[in-house]
Amino acid sequence: MQAFNPYMPSWEYVPDGEPHVFGDRVYVYGSHDRFNGYVFCMGDYVCYSAPVDNLADWRYEGVIYGRTDDPLNSSGFACLYAPDVTQGPDGRYYLYYVLDKFGCVSVAVCDEPAGRYQFYGYVHDSQGRKLGDREGDEPQFDPGVLTEGDVTYMYTGFAGFDDKSRHGSMMTVLDKDMLTILEEPVYVVPSRPYAQGSGFEGHEFFEASSIRKFGDTYYFVYSSIVMHELCYATSKHPGKDFVFGGVIVSNADMHIDTYKPANKPMYYGANNHGGLEKIGDDYYIFYHRHTNGTVFSRQGMAEKVQILPDGSIPQVEMTSCGLNGGPLKGEGYYPAYIACNLFHDKESLYGGGAGGNHFWADSALPRITQDGRDGDEEQGFIMNMEESATCGFKYFDFQGVKEIGIEIRGYCHGRIQVKTAWDGPVLAEIPLESYNIWHEFRTPVAIPDGVHALYFTYRGPGAASLKGFTLYC
Repeated sequence: MQAFNPYMPSWEYVPDGEPHVFGDRVYVYGSHDRFNGYVFCMGDYVCYSAPVDNLADWRYEGVIYGRTDDPLNSSGFACLYAPDVTQGPDGRYYLYYVLDKFGCVSVAVCDEPAGRYQFYGYVHDSQGRKLGDREGDEPQFDPGVLTEGDVTYMYTGFAGFDDKSRHGSMMTVLDKDMLTILEEPVYVVPSRPYAQGSGFEGHEFFEASSIRKFGDTYYFVYSSIVMHELCYATSKHPGKDFVFGGVIVSNADMHIDTYKPANKPMYYGANNHGGLEKIGDDYYIFYHRHTNGTVFSRQGMAEKVQILPDGSIPQVEMTSCGLNGGPLKGEGYYPAYIACNLFHDKESLYGGGAGGNHFWADSALPRITQDGRDGDEEQGFIMNMEESATCGFKYFDFQGVKEIGIEIRGYCHGRIQVKTAWDGPVLAEIPLESYNIWHEFRTPVAIPDGVHALYFTYRGPGAASLKGFTLYC
Protein backbone atom coordinates (compact mmCIF):
# COMPACT_ATOMS: atom_id res chain seq x y z
CA MET A 1 0.00 0.00 0.00
CA GLN A 2 1.28 3.46 -0.91
CA ALA A 3 0.45 6.82 0.66
CA PHE A 4 -0.80 9.70 -1.50
CA ASN A 5 -1.59 13.39 -1.16
CA PRO A 6 -4.31 14.12 -0.28
CA TYR A 7 -4.10 11.38 2.34
CA MET A 8 -7.86 11.16 2.94
CA PRO A 9 -10.31 9.90 0.29
CA SER A 10 -10.71 12.24 -2.67
CA TRP A 11 -14.33 12.96 -1.70
CA GLU A 12 -13.35 14.14 1.79
CA TYR A 13 -12.72 17.81 2.59
CA VAL A 14 -11.00 18.21 5.96
CA PRO A 15 -8.69 21.27 6.04
CA ASP A 16 -6.85 22.93 8.95
CA GLY A 17 -5.41 19.57 9.95
CA GLU A 18 -3.83 19.24 13.40
CA PRO A 19 -2.06 15.86 13.72
CA HIS A 20 -1.44 14.28 17.13
CA VAL A 21 0.07 10.95 18.08
CA PHE A 22 -1.86 9.29 20.88
CA GLY A 23 -0.65 5.79 21.64
CA ASP A 24 0.23 3.91 18.47
CA ARG A 25 -1.95 5.98 16.12
CA VAL A 26 -1.83 9.46 14.64
CA TYR A 27 -5.14 11.35 14.69
CA VAL A 28 -5.93 14.33 12.49
CA TYR A 29 -8.42 16.93 13.71
CA GLY A 30 -9.62 19.66 11.39
CA SER A 31 -12.58 21.69 10.30
CA HIS A 32 -14.92 20.17 7.72
CA ASP A 33 -15.68 21.74 4.35
CA ARG A 34 -18.15 20.46 1.79
CA PHE A 35 -17.79 19.73 -1.89
CA ASN A 36 -19.48 22.67 -3.62
CA GLY A 37 -19.75 24.44 -0.28
CA TYR A 38 -20.61 28.13 -0.23
CA VAL A 39 -18.88 29.10 3.04
CA PHE A 40 -16.02 27.66 5.10
CA CYS A 41 -16.41 24.80 7.56
CA MET A 42 -20.02 23.77 6.95
CA GLY A 43 -19.78 20.27 8.40
CA ASP A 44 -19.48 18.53 11.74
CA TYR A 45 -16.04 17.66 13.09
CA VAL A 46 -14.83 14.29 11.85
CA CYS A 47 -11.59 12.47 12.59
CA TYR A 48 -9.25 10.22 10.64
CA SER A 49 -6.46 8.13 12.12
CA ALA A 50 -3.65 5.87 10.94
CA PRO A 51 -1.11 3.55 12.59
CA VAL A 52 2.14 5.37 13.23
CA ASP A 53 3.95 2.68 11.22
CA ASN A 54 1.61 2.77 8.20
CA LEU A 55 0.68 6.29 7.07
CA ALA A 56 -1.11 4.89 4.02
CA ASP A 57 -3.80 3.16 6.12
CA TRP A 58 -6.16 5.96 7.14
CA ARG A 59 -9.35 5.04 8.97
CA TYR A 60 -12.50 7.15 9.17
CA GLU A 61 -13.39 7.52 12.84
CA GLY A 62 -16.73 9.21 12.17
CA VAL A 63 -18.29 12.37 13.53
CA ILE A 64 -16.66 13.30 16.83
CA TYR A 65 -18.58 16.53 17.48
CA GLY A 66 -21.63 18.08 15.84
CA ARG A 67 -22.00 21.73 14.92
CA THR A 68 -25.16 21.99 17.06
CA ASP A 69 -23.56 20.39 20.15
CA ASP A 70 -22.46 23.78 21.47
CA PRO A 71 -25.22 25.52 23.50
CA LEU A 72 -24.47 28.75 21.63
CA ASN A 73 -25.27 27.04 18.32
CA SER A 74 -28.29 24.84 18.94
CA SER A 75 -29.92 26.28 15.80
CA GLY A 76 -26.85 25.52 13.66
CA PHE A 77 -26.45 29.06 12.32
CA ALA A 78 -22.71 29.17 13.12
CA CYS A 79 -19.88 27.07 11.70
CA LEU A 80 -17.20 25.10 13.56
CA TYR A 81 -13.88 26.72 12.73
CA ALA A 82 -10.44 25.07 12.99
CA PRO A 83 -10.03 23.03 16.22
CA ASP A 84 -7.21 21.44 18.16
CA VAL A 85 -7.05 18.61 20.70
CA THR A 86 -4.82 17.99 23.71
CA GLN A 87 -4.70 15.34 26.41
CA GLY A 88 -5.35 16.90 29.80
CA PRO A 89 -3.72 16.10 33.14
CA ASP A 90 -6.65 13.79 33.92
CA GLY A 91 -5.94 11.67 30.83
CA ARG A 92 -9.04 12.82 28.97
CA TYR A 93 -8.97 14.50 25.57
CA TYR A 94 -10.05 18.13 25.18
CA LEU A 95 -11.26 19.68 21.93
CA TYR A 96 -10.81 23.46 21.63
CA TYR A 97 -12.63 25.46 18.96
CA VAL A 98 -14.28 28.76 18.07
CA LEU A 99 -17.66 29.20 16.38
CA ASP A 100 -17.53 31.66 13.51
CA LYS A 101 -20.15 33.98 15.04
CA PHE A 102 -18.51 34.24 18.45
CA GLY A 103 -15.18 35.43 19.82
CA CYS A 104 -14.88 33.00 22.72
CA VAL A 105 -13.24 29.56 22.96
CA SER A 106 -15.44 26.51 23.48
CA VAL A 107 -14.19 23.22 24.88
CA ALA A 108 -15.50 19.66 24.53
CA VAL A 109 -14.18 16.52 26.22
CA CYS A 110 -13.95 12.80 25.53
CA ASP A 111 -12.40 9.74 27.20
CA GLU A 112 -10.94 8.60 23.84
CA PRO A 113 -9.04 10.47 21.11
CA ALA A 114 -11.72 9.84 18.48
CA GLY A 115 -14.85 9.14 20.48
CA ARG A 116 -17.93 11.35 20.63
CA TYR A 117 -16.93 14.58 22.39
CA GLN A 118 -19.34 16.29 24.79
CA PHE A 119 -19.58 20.02 25.38
CA TYR A 120 -17.58 20.95 28.49
CA GLY A 121 -17.53 24.72 28.80
CA TYR A 122 -15.96 28.02 27.74
CA VAL A 123 -12.50 29.37 28.52
CA HIS A 124 -13.04 31.96 31.26
CA ASP A 125 -11.32 33.92 33.99
CA SER A 126 -11.59 33.31 37.73
CA GLN A 127 -14.78 35.39 37.80
CA GLY A 128 -16.42 33.23 35.15
CA ARG A 129 -16.18 35.83 32.36
CA LYS A 130 -15.52 34.34 28.92
CA LEU A 131 -12.20 35.14 27.29
CA GLY A 132 -13.01 37.15 24.18
CA ASP A 133 -16.21 38.65 25.63
CA ARG A 134 -14.61 40.90 28.25
CA GLU A 135 -13.94 44.57 27.65
CA GLY A 136 -10.53 44.97 26.02
CA ASP A 137 -10.28 41.35 24.88
CA GLU A 138 -9.39 40.64 21.28
CA PRO A 139 -11.68 38.06 19.67
CA GLN A 140 -10.43 34.51 19.97
CA PHE A 141 -9.85 32.46 16.81
CA ASP A 142 -8.52 29.02 15.77
CA PRO A 143 -7.01 27.79 19.06
CA GLY A 144 -3.86 25.68 19.15
CA VAL A 145 -3.17 23.94 22.47
CA LEU A 146 -0.27 22.24 24.25
CA THR A 147 -0.49 20.66 27.72
CA GLU A 148 2.58 20.35 29.94
CA GLY A 149 2.06 19.00 33.44
CA ASP A 150 -0.97 20.69 35.00
CA VAL A 151 -1.12 23.68 32.65
CA THR A 152 -2.21 24.15 29.06
CA TYR A 153 -0.86 26.81 26.72
CA MET A 154 -3.52 28.07 24.34
CA TYR A 155 -2.58 30.13 21.25
CA THR A 156 -5.27 32.09 19.41
CA GLY A 157 -5.82 35.04 17.13
CA PHE A 158 -6.66 36.48 13.74
CA ALA A 159 -5.16 39.63 12.23
CA GLY A 160 -6.13 41.18 8.91
CA PHE A 161 -3.64 42.93 6.66
CA ASP A 162 -3.67 46.40 8.26
CA ASP A 163 -6.09 45.92 11.16
CA LYS A 164 -4.55 47.84 14.04
CA SER A 165 -7.14 46.44 16.45
CA ARG A 166 -5.51 42.99 16.18
CA HIS A 167 -2.00 42.64 17.58
CA GLY A 168 -1.13 39.07 16.54
CA SER A 169 -1.21 35.62 18.03
CA MET A 170 -1.73 35.52 21.79
CA MET A 171 -0.88 32.83 24.34
CA THR A 172 -3.06 32.19 27.40
CA VAL A 173 -2.17 29.80 30.24
CA LEU A 174 -5.02 27.59 31.46
CA ASP A 175 -5.39 25.74 34.76
CA LYS A 176 -5.69 21.96 35.09
CA ASP A 177 -9.48 22.18 34.72
CA MET A 178 -8.67 23.13 31.07
CA LEU A 179 -10.99 26.15 31.23
CA THR A 180 -9.84 28.68 33.84
CA ILE A 181 -7.25 31.33 32.95
CA LEU A 182 -4.12 31.19 35.09
CA GLU A 183 -2.20 33.79 33.09
CA GLU A 184 -3.80 36.44 30.88
CA PRO A 185 -3.03 36.54 27.13
CA VAL A 186 0.37 37.76 25.94
CA TYR A 187 1.27 38.39 22.30
CA VAL A 188 3.88 36.02 20.90
CA VAL A 189 3.95 36.72 17.13
CA PRO A 190 3.02 40.16 15.74
CA SER A 191 0.45 41.21 13.18
CA ARG A 192 1.54 43.41 10.29
CA PRO A 193 0.98 46.84 11.93
CA TYR A 194 3.17 45.83 14.88
CA ALA A 195 5.94 43.85 13.19
CA GLN A 196 8.51 46.55 12.48
CA GLY A 197 11.89 45.47 13.83
CA SER A 198 10.59 42.08 14.94
CA GLY A 199 12.13 39.89 12.24
CA PHE A 200 8.65 38.82 11.07
CA GLU A 201 8.38 41.53 8.38
CA GLY A 202 6.84 40.13 5.20
CA HIS A 203 5.62 37.05 7.06
CA GLU A 204 3.52 38.64 9.78
CA PHE A 205 0.87 36.67 11.65
CA PHE A 206 -2.49 36.21 9.94
CA GLU A 207 -4.17 33.16 11.54
CA ALA A 208 -3.85 29.39 12.19
CA SER A 209 -1.91 29.24 15.47
CA SER A 210 -0.38 25.82 16.09
CA ILE A 211 2.10 24.77 18.77
CA ARG A 212 4.44 21.82 19.38
CA LYS A 213 7.46 21.17 21.57
CA PHE A 214 10.37 19.08 20.34
CA GLY A 215 13.17 18.65 22.84
CA ASP A 216 13.51 21.95 24.68
CA THR A 217 12.21 24.07 21.80
CA TYR A 218 8.69 25.33 21.16
CA TYR A 219 7.69 25.43 17.50
CA PHE A 220 4.92 27.87 16.67
CA VAL A 221 3.41 27.31 13.21
CA TYR A 222 1.09 29.88 11.67
CA SER A 223 -0.35 31.21 8.44
CA SER A 224 1.31 34.45 7.41
CA ILE A 225 -0.35 37.51 5.96
CA VAL A 226 0.32 36.23 2.41
CA MET A 227 -2.00 33.29 3.28
CA HIS A 228 -0.62 30.49 1.08
CA GLU A 229 2.37 29.77 3.34
CA LEU A 230 2.82 28.14 6.72
CA CYS A 231 5.67 29.74 8.64
CA TYR A 232 7.28 28.86 11.94
CA ALA A 233 8.93 30.56 14.87
CA THR A 234 10.89 29.05 17.74
CA SER A 235 11.52 29.81 21.38
CA LYS A 236 12.75 28.16 24.57
CA HIS A 237 9.75 29.66 26.38
CA PRO A 238 6.06 29.14 25.51
CA GLY A 239 5.08 32.79 25.97
CA LYS A 240 7.95 34.99 24.79
CA ASP A 241 11.08 35.38 22.67
CA PHE A 242 9.78 33.68 19.53
CA VAL A 243 12.14 34.16 16.58
CA PHE A 244 11.01 33.87 12.97
CA GLY A 245 12.35 30.70 11.38
CA GLY A 246 11.06 30.69 7.81
CA VAL A 247 8.47 29.12 5.55
CA ILE A 248 7.78 25.40 5.93
CA VAL A 249 5.35 24.91 3.04
CA SER A 250 3.34 26.95 0.54
CA ASN A 251 0.17 25.57 -1.02
CA ALA A 252 1.24 27.25 -4.26
CA ASP A 253 4.88 26.08 -3.96
CA MET A 254 6.01 29.70 -3.89
CA HIS A 255 9.63 30.45 -2.84
CA ILE A 256 10.79 27.01 -4.01
CA ASP A 257 13.49 27.44 -6.68
CA THR A 258 14.78 23.87 -7.06
CA TYR A 259 12.66 22.88 -10.05
CA LYS A 260 11.17 26.21 -11.21
CA PRO A 261 11.58 29.96 -10.60
CA ALA A 262 10.94 30.90 -6.97
CA ASN A 263 8.11 33.29 -7.83
CA LYS A 264 6.23 30.91 -10.16
CA PRO A 265 3.04 29.47 -8.59
CA MET A 266 2.60 25.78 -9.33
CA TYR A 267 -0.86 25.39 -7.77
CA TYR A 268 -3.72 27.80 -7.10
CA GLY A 269 -3.01 29.01 -3.58
CA ALA A 270 -5.15 30.60 -0.89
CA ASN A 271 -5.42 30.30 2.89
CA ASN A 272 -3.41 27.63 4.68
CA HIS A 273 -3.51 25.99 8.10
CA GLY A 274 -1.85 22.98 9.66
CA GLY A 275 0.55 21.62 12.23
CA LEU A 276 3.84 19.82 12.78
CA GLU A 277 4.03 16.36 14.31
CA LYS A 278 6.68 13.76 15.02
CA ILE A 279 5.45 10.38 13.83
CA GLY A 280 7.86 7.57 14.60
CA ASP A 281 11.31 8.95 13.93
CA ASP A 282 10.19 11.46 11.31
CA TYR A 283 8.63 14.92 11.30
CA TYR A 284 5.74 16.00 9.08
CA ILE A 285 3.92 19.22 8.27
CA PHE A 286 0.17 18.90 7.65
CA TYR A 287 -1.52 21.61 5.56
CA HIS A 288 -4.30 21.93 2.98
CA ARG A 289 -4.94 22.69 -0.68
CA HIS A 290 -7.93 24.21 -2.49
CA THR A 291 -10.10 22.39 -5.02
CA ASN A 292 -13.10 22.88 -7.29
CA GLY A 293 -12.17 26.47 -8.17
CA THR A 294 -13.30 27.71 -4.76
CA VAL A 295 -11.83 28.48 -1.35
CA PHE A 296 -14.56 26.45 0.33
CA SER A 297 -13.58 22.88 -0.63
CA ARG A 298 -10.17 22.25 0.93
CA GLN A 299 -8.34 18.96 1.37
CA GLY A 300 -5.68 17.77 3.79
CA MET A 301 -2.08 17.32 2.60
CA ALA A 302 1.15 16.39 4.39
CA GLU A 303 4.88 16.46 3.67
CA LYS A 304 7.89 15.03 5.45
CA VAL A 305 10.20 17.74 6.83
CA GLN A 306 13.65 17.86 8.34
CA ILE A 307 14.53 19.58 11.58
CA LEU A 308 18.22 20.35 11.22
CA PRO A 309 20.69 20.30 14.13
CA ASP A 310 20.33 24.07 14.53
CA GLY A 311 16.53 23.67 14.85
CA SER A 312 15.71 25.11 11.43
CA ILE A 313 13.23 23.56 8.98
CA PRO A 314 13.97 23.93 5.24
CA GLN A 315 10.92 24.61 3.08
CA VAL A 316 9.49 21.51 1.40
CA GLU A 317 7.80 21.08 -1.96
CA MET A 318 4.20 20.06 -2.43
CA THR A 319 4.25 16.43 -3.58
CA SER A 320 1.92 13.59 -4.47
CA CYS A 321 3.75 11.23 -2.10
CA GLY A 322 4.12 13.22 1.11
CA LEU A 323 3.48 10.42 3.63
CA ASN A 324 4.88 7.63 1.47
CA GLY A 325 8.41 7.72 2.81
CA GLY A 326 9.81 8.10 -0.69
CA PRO A 327 8.75 8.24 -4.36
CA LEU A 328 5.79 6.30 -5.70
CA LYS A 329 6.33 3.17 -7.76
CA GLY A 330 6.78 3.96 -11.44
CA GLU A 331 4.18 1.47 -12.59
CA GLY A 332 0.45 0.86 -12.36
CA TYR A 333 -2.61 3.09 -12.11
CA TYR A 334 -2.71 6.48 -10.39
CA PRO A 335 -5.72 8.81 -9.92
CA ALA A 336 -5.38 12.33 -11.29
CA TYR A 337 -6.60 13.98 -8.08
CA ILE A 338 -3.16 13.37 -6.50
CA ALA A 339 -1.70 16.10 -8.73
CA CYS A 340 0.48 18.42 -6.64
CA ASN A 341 1.03 20.93 -9.48
CA LEU A 342 -1.82 22.44 -11.47
CA PHE A 343 -1.45 25.57 -13.57
CA HIS A 344 -2.00 27.30 -16.89
CA ASP A 345 -0.10 29.76 -19.06
CA LYS A 346 -2.40 32.38 -17.50
CA GLU A 347 -0.43 32.45 -14.25
CA SER A 348 -2.51 32.93 -11.11
CA LEU A 349 -1.46 32.75 -7.48
CA TYR A 350 -4.71 33.74 -5.81
CA GLY A 351 -6.83 34.39 -8.86
CA GLY A 352 -9.69 36.88 -8.84
CA GLY A 353 -11.65 37.64 -5.70
CA ALA A 354 -10.44 35.26 -3.00
CA GLY A 355 -13.31 36.37 -0.79
CA GLY A 356 -15.99 35.18 -3.20
CA ASN A 357 -17.28 31.76 -4.15
CA HIS A 358 -14.61 31.34 -6.82
CA PHE A 359 -11.04 32.52 -6.39
CA TRP A 360 -9.81 31.83 -9.92
CA ALA A 361 -10.20 34.71 -12.32
CA ASP A 362 -10.99 32.43 -15.26
CA SER A 363 -13.52 29.61 -14.74
CA ALA A 364 -11.89 27.69 -17.60
CA LEU A 365 -8.67 27.17 -15.65
CA PRO A 366 -7.99 23.57 -14.61
CA ARG A 367 -9.27 22.39 -11.25
CA ILE A 368 -9.68 19.26 -9.19
CA THR A 369 -13.31 18.31 -8.71
CA GLN A 370 -15.66 15.32 -8.49
CA ASP A 371 -19.00 14.12 -9.80
CA GLY A 372 -22.09 13.98 -7.60
CA ARG A 373 -22.87 15.85 -4.42
CA ASP A 374 -21.05 16.31 -1.15
CA GLY A 375 -20.76 12.95 0.57
CA ASP A 376 -20.94 10.93 -2.63
CA GLU A 377 -17.95 8.61 -2.78
CA GLU A 378 -16.94 9.63 -6.28
CA GLN A 379 -13.27 9.59 -7.27
CA GLY A 380 -11.91 13.06 -7.89
CA PHE A 381 -10.56 14.16 -11.27
CA ILE A 382 -9.12 17.18 -13.05
CA MET A 383 -11.47 19.14 -15.31
CA ASN A 384 -10.81 21.97 -17.75
CA MET A 385 -7.57 20.64 -19.18
CA GLU A 386 -7.63 23.19 -21.98
CA GLU A 387 -4.81 24.66 -24.07
CA SER A 388 -1.61 24.94 -21.94
CA ALA A 389 -3.22 23.46 -18.79
CA THR A 390 -0.64 21.36 -16.97
CA CYS A 391 -0.89 18.92 -14.09
CA GLY A 392 2.16 17.54 -12.30
CA PHE A 393 2.83 14.56 -10.05
CA LYS A 394 5.92 14.26 -7.83
CA TYR A 395 7.69 11.86 -7.53
CA PHE A 396 7.97 8.40 -9.12
CA ASP A 397 10.77 5.86 -9.24
CA PHE A 398 10.64 4.88 -12.92
CA GLN A 399 12.12 1.56 -13.99
CA GLY A 400 11.46 0.30 -17.50
CA VAL A 401 8.28 2.20 -18.35
CA LYS A 402 7.38 1.44 -21.96
CA GLU A 403 3.87 2.80 -22.38
CA ILE A 404 1.50 5.25 -20.74
CA GLY A 405 -2.29 5.39 -20.75
CA ILE A 406 -4.50 8.31 -19.73
CA GLU A 407 -8.20 8.12 -18.80
CA ILE A 408 -10.03 11.01 -20.47
CA ARG A 409 -13.54 12.27 -21.20
CA GLY A 410 -14.93 15.49 -22.69
CA TYR A 411 -15.10 17.46 -25.93
CA CYS A 412 -11.45 17.49 -26.84
CA HIS A 413 -9.61 17.20 -30.16
CA GLY A 414 -6.11 17.99 -28.96
CA ARG A 415 -3.26 16.02 -27.48
CA ILE A 416 -1.59 15.41 -24.15
CA GLN A 417 2.15 16.00 -23.91
CA VAL A 418 4.11 13.83 -21.49
CA LYS A 419 7.16 15.32 -19.71
CA THR A 420 9.27 14.75 -16.62
CA ALA A 421 9.70 18.49 -15.96
CA TRP A 422 7.13 21.24 -16.35
CA ASP A 423 9.37 22.99 -18.90
CA GLY A 424 11.20 19.89 -20.07
CA PRO A 425 11.27 18.11 -23.44
CA VAL A 426 8.16 16.31 -24.65
CA LEU A 427 8.72 12.56 -24.30
CA ALA A 428 5.45 11.51 -25.94
CA GLU A 429 2.21 12.94 -27.28
CA ILE A 430 -1.15 11.23 -26.87
CA PRO A 431 -3.78 12.21 -29.48
CA LEU A 432 -7.31 12.54 -28.03
CA GLU A 433 -10.85 12.22 -29.32
CA SER A 434 -14.12 13.36 -27.77
CA TYR A 435 -15.76 10.84 -25.45
CA ASN A 436 -18.73 11.31 -23.13
CA ILE A 437 -17.54 8.46 -20.90
CA TRP A 438 -14.12 7.75 -19.45
CA HIS A 439 -11.85 6.26 -22.11
CA GLU A 440 -8.19 5.28 -22.01
CA PHE A 441 -5.79 6.53 -24.67
CA ARG A 442 -2.36 4.86 -24.78
CA THR A 443 0.97 5.54 -26.42
CA PRO A 444 4.55 4.27 -26.17
CA VAL A 445 6.86 6.45 -24.07
CA ALA A 446 10.51 6.36 -23.10
CA ILE A 447 10.72 7.70 -19.54
CA PRO A 448 14.30 7.59 -18.22
CA ASP A 449 14.89 5.25 -15.30
CA GLY A 450 15.26 6.97 -11.95
CA VAL A 451 13.28 9.32 -9.72
CA HIS A 452 11.41 11.96 -11.71
CA ALA A 453 8.23 14.01 -11.72
CA LEU A 454 5.52 13.43 -14.35
CA TYR A 455 3.72 16.26 -16.15
CA PHE A 456 0.80 16.27 -18.59
CA THR A 457 0.12 19.36 -20.72
CA TYR A 458 -2.93 19.73 -22.95
CA ARG A 459 -2.48 21.24 -26.42
CA GLY A 460 -5.19 21.99 -28.94
CA PRO A 461 -8.89 22.86 -29.12
CA GLY A 462 -11.54 21.87 -26.59
CA ALA A 463 -10.96 20.79 -23.00
CA ALA A 464 -10.48 17.37 -21.48
CA SER A 465 -11.13 15.93 -18.04
CA LEU A 466 -8.44 13.60 -16.66
CA LYS A 467 -9.41 10.84 -14.23
CA GLY A 468 -6.14 8.95 -14.01
CA PHE A 469 -3.19 7.41 -15.80
CA THR A 470 -1.43 4.05 -16.00
CA LEU A 471 2.29 3.41 -16.30
CA TYR A 472 2.99 0.18 -18.20
CA CYS A 473 6.35 -1.56 -17.83
